[in-house]
Amino acid sequence: MPIRLRRVAAAVVAALLLAASVTTTTTASAATTSGFDDWTCKPSTAHPDPLVLLHGLGGNGPGNYSYLGPFLAAKGYCAFTLTYGQANPALPVGGTISIARSAAEIEAFVQRVRAATGAAKVDIVGHSEGGFQSLHGPKVRGYAAAVGKVVALAPPTHGTTFGGLVSVGDYLGLGPLVDQVLRQYGCPACDELIVGGSAVRQLTAGPIAQAGVRYTVIASRFDTLVTPHETSFIREPGVTNEYVQDTCPLDPVGHVGLAFDPTVAQLVANALDPTHATPVVCAFGPPL
Repeated sequence: MPIRLRRVAAAVVAALLLAASVTTTTTASAATTSGFDDWTCKPSTAHPDPLVLLHGLGGNGPGNYSYLGPFLAAKGYCAFTLTYGQANPALPVGGTISIARSAAEIEAFVQRVRAATGAAKVDIVGHSEGGFQSLHGPKVRGYAAAVGKVVALAPPTHGTTFGGLVSVGDYLGLGPLVDQVLRQYGCPACDELIVGGSAVRQLTAGPIAQAGVRYTVIASRFDTLVTPHETSFIREPGVTNEYVQDTCPLDPVGHVGLAFDPTVAQLVANALDPTHATPVVCAFGPPL
């Protein structure tokens, strides 16, 4: 059974209050076509590629992106998320089934977003297992031509030495439901994402980066789940690898906290639109 992370209340509250203030200040400049999970949204000329946001193992789309989704919508994007890989559709716990089955669901969602928005391509932002899926799909499922940019937050690209990958659900208050899913259905994805796991071997057999896709991988030096930290990175042409602490050395953000950190949110926005990158104001993300 995975080790449970404990919420550090003061740090989390401070980070989320800052996140709320950042979201408030950016909303006014949002394009009229922007929106989070708004299926009437049409991409603007400034941001023609809609965003597909992929959650971490044990979590779900709306919860995992409760901060980053609205933040990016306020930047003028059409942003969409889903809960993939549910062992039981009645329980809001995703990502526990096999990587291959989840990848098929994600590909179908990518095509749904393209059809709804009329866009030729999407950009993908993935966190934890979602980061892995953002790399896996374009390569293994073969839809790289439909992807413009990938921003992966702490993906277990080369596997992790730590097996307690079910973490996002705990932070979202889904711990009991995660336990129920694991007891009843197991966690095939957990086994596939450790060092030497079958999905990891499949992803890392040959080059990971696909032609025509621009990749950014963002990791934290304080991550205790995807370890060693540098195993997230892709040492290939066309990939930018960075630690949060390269920009903000004092930010203690941990693995789960990457999706709730204003610092990371701005790094993501800059990676998605490097032509209009803005200076990052350092914050203190949840150290979880």
